[in-house]
Amino acid sequence: MNHVQIRSSERALSVGTWLIVGGAMLYSVLTVTPLMAAHTPAAWRWTAPILPLVVDAAVVIVVRLDSVLARLGGHGGAWPVALRWMTGTMTLALNIGMSALAGDLVGVAVHSVAPLLLIVTAEAGLAYRRALTAAVLAVEARKRAEQDARDRAAAEREENRLRAAREQRDHDAAIAREQREHAATLAREEADRQDRIRREAAERAEAAARAEREAAERREQIREQQQAERERLERQAAQQRELESQQQAERERREQAREQERLERERAALLSAGPPEVKLTEDRARQVVQAAFTAGLAVRVAAELTGWSVGWASNRYQELRDNGSTPAMEGAAS
Repeated sequence: MNHVQIRSSERALSVGTWLIVGGAMLYSVLTVTPLMAAHTPAAWRWTAPILPLVVDAAVVIVVRLDSVLARLGGHGGAWPVALRWMTGTMTLALNIGMSALAGDLVGVAVHSVAPLLLIVTAEAGLAYRRALTAAVLAVEARKRAEQDARDRAAAEREENRLRAAREQRDHDAAIAREQREHAATLAREEADRQDRIRREAAERAEAAARAEREAAERREQIREQQQAERERLERQAAQQRELESQQQAERERREQAREQERLERERAALLSAGPPEVKLTEDRARQVVQAAFTAGLAVRVAAELTGWSVGWASNRYQELRDNGSTPAMEGAAS
């Protein structure tokens, strides 16, 4: 039961209680006034309605304050109970007084209906209000618990994200450090090799001049051949990459089309189910609201399809808008 249903039950209880109280008061005044007039001096018979009005005023105070205390979850102690039963007993005695004095048992039974109904209604109404207050508190406690759970989950996700980011930064730093060390090692090896070549070249400078020139020419030819081969391989690799890129784009397009068809089928299945006999679970209800939002359905339609309240469905629509989702038509929020 949600807040709307609880509020509706409270209003029904309040309206029914006050209708019974009002009817009992009117009936009491009409019944007790002749009794008071018969037992009051003639000069003061105009005061006959005062006593039933005073007793009925006490009934109104008891019913009203009991409803307020029950709504706040409080308890007035023994005195409100004593006042409630005292006013009920007085009302009962005054209503059946004339019939009892006349020995009319049928009249006693008839005139005791309204007071007894008033007494039982006051006690039952108090119990109902306390039960409704407990239900409201339970609903609010459940919502607070769900919100706390969502907050904890969000905090855990954020902590996991930060931890993963730190680990990634440490990993990148380690890789960069290894790369720098490797580059420095290669540079030292290259420097040593160049020094050795220079020493050997200095020792064999004159004897190997011709051989060096021939070797230089051969190296130049080899470099040109290697350059031509690299250019050819690069062209082939570029062509291959372009072909693979086109094939990958085509595969992705087909995958997206199949995924879109699957989502459309799932959305149609969710929306074609119709209003459920019982309220869906929250996960299932969120899926239906997502489908209704994407299809551009009204908030009230989404609420009917899930069995949840219009307010709940409207909040989910707002969350989807805040997350950047776009409905199929502009009337989705109506």
